[in-house]
Amino acid sequence: MKKVGSWLKNIRPLKVLTVFLAGIFLFLTQACGAPGIATQPPQSGAQAPNIKRYDPTKDYPLNSPTGGINNFSDVDPRAQDEKAANDRGDALAKNAQRNIEQKGIDSREQYGQNFNSGTPLGERVKNLGEDIGSSAEEVRKGLVKGTQRGIENIKGNTQNAADDVTKNVQRGAEDAGKNVQRTAEDAGNAVKRTVKEVD
Repeated sequence: MKKVGSWLKNIRPLKVLTVFLAGIFLFLTQACGAPGIATQPPQSGAQAPNIKRYDPTKDYPLNSPTGGINNFSDVDPRAQDEKAANDRGDALAKNAQRNIEQKGIDSREQYGQNFNSGTPLGERVKNLGEDIGSSAEEVRKGLVKGTQRGIENIKGNTQNAADDVTKNVQRGAEDAGKNVQRTAEDAGNAVKRTVKEVD
C-alpha cells in the first residue's frame, strides 16, 4: 500500500496533462481529418456502367501480325525503312562470304602465297618485339606505382595506429584518474554518513 501511495505522489500533473493532450491531438488528426481518403474517386463525365469504353490501342495498331517470332515482324516497328535494313544485312552477308572465298586456304602453297603477300617477316618480328617491349614497360610502371601506393598506405596506417595508441593511453590515464577521484569521494561520503549516524 505504501508503494502505491508513493507512486501516486510521484505523478506530476504536468506529465498527465501532456499525455492527455497528445492523445487528444492523435484522436483529432486521425478521426477528424482528411475525409477523402476512403471515398471513391470522381468519374469524369458520368457514364453508365454498361456503355462500351473507348480503347485507344484499337485505333492505332503499333505492330500487325506478319510472321517471325511471336507472329510479329522481327524489325522494330518504329523503323521507317525495313527494306533498307534488309538490303544492308544481305550486303554484309555477301561481303563476308566473298572474304571467305578470297582468303580461304585450300593448300600449303596457297597459305605460303597469302603469307608472302602480307607484311614481310622482318617487319613482323620487329612489330612483335616492340609490342612485347611496350607491354613489359607498362607492367613495370604499373608495378612501381602499385608498390609506391602500398608503401604510402603502410606509412599512413602506421601513423594512424601510433596516434590511436597515444590517444587510448591518454584516455585510459584520464579514466583511471577520474575513477580514483570518484572512489575517494565515495569513501569520504561514506565516512561522513557513518559519522552522522553515530551522532
